[in-house]
Amino acid sequence: MLSKLTVLVFLAMGTLLTGATVANAQLPSGERQLGKTIIEPGYDDRTGELIYVMTPMGAPFPSHNNEHAVSPLFLVVYPNSSAAAVGTMNCAHEGGDNCPDHGPVFSNLALTTMPNVYGGGIWGHDHIMDGPGGSDFNVTWHIVVVLFTNAEAAKTHITTEAQLDAALDAGDAITIDTPITFHCNLVSAAAYNRATPIPPVSP
Repeated sequence: MLSKLTVLVFLAMGTLLTGATVANAQLPSGERQLGKTIIEPGYDDRTGELIYVMTPMGAPFPSHNNEHAVSPLFLVVYPNSSAAAVGTMNCAHEGGDNCPDHGPVFSNLALTTMPNVYGGGIWGHDHIMDGPGGSDFNVTWHIVVVLFTNAEAAKTHITTEAQLDAALDAGDAITIDTPITFHCNLVSAAAYNRATPIPPVSP
């Protein structure tokens, strides 16, 4: 028969594990479809708070906009070795890509550009962009890929522009400019939660 102390220990462990599961479940990950739009999570680069962006399906790609009306969206890629430190990604790659329309492209870019960091596999990536009211907020976004130069630096979860600038200044990350521009609007968390998850694709 289990002692009272043993039961209390098991209960405490169960509470901790349940709490961890709930905490992880609260972080959104992956693309979802709502009507004829795709919604995915990102981070406001001023505050590090979650935001959600919606792209119309069938919109011109790349977007045709005046270059002065285009803002950078930083797509930060993390290796598998950073998984325990950074946790849930806006888009997961390991075990099935839940952002299938762009995840595999940037996974391959990371693997071929920085094999010393990403050779063990790609954990996922985040989107960092200026939120509403920011000086660099627009509806057309230009993708700039951020890759880490060493595995230790990749264990820092970057969610703000200040963190990103610090990593770049220290030589812990590099940026790769892409020709990719696309149109998206901000939507609510409620819209994301109503949407249907896009089935992941195998790596």
